[in-house]
Parts: sequence; C-alpha cells; structure tokens
Amino acid sequence: MSHESITMRDAVLRALVGRCPCCGKGKLFRAYLKQVDNCSVCGESFAEFRADDAAPWLTIIVTGHIFLPLAFLIDLNFLPVWMVAGGWAVFFAALSALLLPRAKGVVLAILWQTGATANPEVVG
Repeated sequence: MSHESITMRDAVLRALVGRCPCCGKGKLFRAYLKQVDNCSVCGESFAEFRADDAAPWLTIIVTGHIFLPLAFLIDLNFLPVWMVAGGWAVFFAALSALLLPRAKGVVLAILWQTGATANPEVVG
C-alpha cells in the first residue's frame, strides 16, 4: 500500500492505538516504547524512523494543557498541601506514562506518512 492512498488522519488514528499506520493491523511497538522494525502483517519498514524528542515533547504539551485547567478549577484546599502535591504528581505521572506511547505512535505515523527519515538516502 502506498503512502498516498492512506490519509494522514487514518495513519495517525491507527498509530494512536498502537497499530501499523500502513495496514492498521500489525503492531507498531514490540515493547512499551520500542518500535518494530517491520510490520508483521504488511512488512512496512519503520526502522529508519526516529521519533527522538518529539514524543516526550508532545506528551508534556498535552499533559500541561490538561494540568493547568484542573489545577485552577478543582479546589483541594481542605487537604494538606503534601497530599495535594503528591496526588497531582501521581496522577500526571500516570497520565504521562499513558500518553507517551500514543504520542510516539503519532510522531511515527507522521514521519512515515511524510517519508521523513533520519537518513535521506533511505527514502525511495
């Protein structure tokens, strides 16, 4: 399947759930953040794509946009400060851990769709 026949939207939605942006059936990750070299279903190669710092950056941006409204809107003044700080820390650490692989999937899907590899000679 060619990149042109798959929309950016479809590629990103497939990657959000950890599936191959090309076929939507194979797994995109073999472990928490370890991407597969090739899709087990369609054989599409992902070895040359490197998300590097884009996925953590995207995770921080999304988490920050969730944190600020919650921190200002939810009144927790009846609890001790240490409990509030600890609760927010645990909640947002868990949220970040949940978002990070999805963010990496999105970045990989965008890189795949646009053909932006770390090595320009790899692109056909």
